[in-house]
Amino acid sequence: MVKTALFVRLEAKPGKEQEVESFLMSGLPLVEQEPATIAWFALKIAPSVYGIFDAFPDDAGREAHLSGKVAETLMARAADLFANAPEIMNIHVLAAKLPS
Repeated sequence: MVKTALFVRLEAKPGKEQEVESFLMSGLPLVEQEPATIAWFALKIAPSVYGIFDAFPDDAGREAHLSGKVAETLMARAADLFANAPEIMNIHVLAAKLPS
């Protein structure tokens, strides 16, 4: 059951949009190795605005993700790719529908 989630808002630096998209897509194999990451989405919200939404069964799963390889790589590349620091929001999931 999903109880917690993260939403990360990212704004690409001008001219870095394609690099941000490639970077986000490269995160999927890393996230697939995280058993507590139940759902993960890399999103394009507007021409230079992106997001990541991921869901977890509990706070421990969310914390494991935040200390994992994807978060480490994101923060290492943030100054090069993004106009602002990633905006990371902790979310409490009230209801969810997932495939069974």
